[in-house]
Amino acid sequence: MLDINLIREKPEWVKEQIAKRNVEAPIDQILADDGRRREILQEVEALRQKRNESSKQIGQWMGSLKKMEADLRRAEAGQDVGQPIEALRTQVNALQANADQAKDETREIGDKIAAYDEELRAVETRLNENLLWVPNLPHKSVPVGPDEEHNVPNEPQGAPEPQFDFAPKPHWELGPDLNIIDFERGVKLSGSRFYVLRGAGARLQRALIQFMLNTHLEKHGFTEIYPPFMVRSYVFEGAGQLPKFFDNIYRDAEEDFMWLGTAEIALTNLHRDEILDEVDLPLKYVAYTPCWRREKMSAGKDVRGIKRGHQFDKVEMYQFVHPDTSYAVLEEMKQYAQDICDALGFRYRFVDLATGDVSFAMTKTYDIEVWAAGCGEWLEVSSISNSEDFQARRSNIKYRPAEGGKLRYPHTLNASGLALPRVMIAIMENNQQADGSIVVPEVLRPYMGGLEVIKAG
Repeated sequence: MLDINLIREKPEWVKEQIAKRNVEAPIDQILADDGRRREILQEVEALRQKRNESSKQIGQWMGSLKKMEADLRRAEAGQDVGQPIEALRTQVNALQANADQAKDETREIGDKIAAYDEELRAVETRLNENLLWVPNLPHKSVPVGPDEEHNVPNEPQGAPEPQFDFAPKPHWELGPDLNIIDFERGVKLSGSRFYVLRGAGARLQRALIQFMLNTHLEKHGFTEIYPPFMVRSYVFEGAGQLPKFFDNIYRDAEEDFMWLGTAEIALTNLHRDEILDEVDLPLKYVAYTPCWRREKMSAGKDVRGIKRGHQFDKVEMYQFVHPDTSYAVLEEMKQYAQDICDALGFRYRFVDLATGDVSFAMTKTYDIEVWAAGCGEWLEVSSISNSEDFQARRSNIKYRPAEGGKLRYPHTLNASGLALPRVMIAIMENNQQADGSIVVPEVLRPYMGGLEVIKAG
């Protein structure tokens, strides 16, 4: 969520930055509601002050009235109270009239406050809902462009491009031939865009997950988290997934449960509504989760095989960091993902995402794409992103500066480390041999019981 003060102070600049994303946001309505909200609060404060003064005056009049009525009763009983009875009666009636009028005015003030409170609730509800539709602003270093066609790929690096003395097969042929991917039974179980991994295929995926987790734990200093795979809707909202991506989320029809589209969603909210200590930053978490996304698939080569489905697995890195360090940490996380690519022997490239392709909650993103020789494509296996304080604001996460002073919002970053199944695709297609077998990368063999080659049979 953007700082409302930024929208107030630089509305036209904010609009310009949002326009770079090729989207729209209700900035004018936000400004109008924010202005009206402040007007109502001022009016209510003035009315409450007036009501307090009136109540105080009523109290004084009622005290005087009580004394005057006592004097009147004594006078009517024949006692000398220093004033004639008629004068006392006139004063009692005047005090009573003043008190009654003040009570009526106080009730009217109360009615006005109640009406303002009702309007304030409506204005604040609309204001908060509209703020949730405002995307993060792109970092100044992000290339400007309306869509993914304007992303900037960098020079490939890592291992040399694999060379073959035969025509390499795509994974959707290799998998069934080796009996490690079963598309027909996946469709039988769950419908299109589902598949079954079996035998060495299932073990290869499990080996990748274990290897990636261990690397991030032992080499990169992360703490492993095993989160629930179903979370409440406010968790999605805190991560910047709702309300924008509601249609892409698998959810329970009866209860407020939603299935994670990425572990980032849960990890963002791990410290929701908490105040952290600066000395504890950075907090570095890594999690394996299955992920679910309700994506509408289009016909064509992009959806063949296991490249894009409704369910997939991913290892996700996440950090809460001091704002002054977040862009240095972004480069570190980029390196962490790169380490996995190097260990697996991939040919890969970094892509600087354009403003129109950076996701809603992020201010800057790098993608890592690996080369898959069988389908002849660059496949995205990681996104490395900085949201600055956008997610922390939405999730109400703050930290207490070591030197004291006002609480601040940490910056949050996430990176796939890496995402399956495209890593599986690259291994299968790049490591295939003429007989259709697949060489297991050396770093995975300890997790595969020493298996070096996946063969048919």
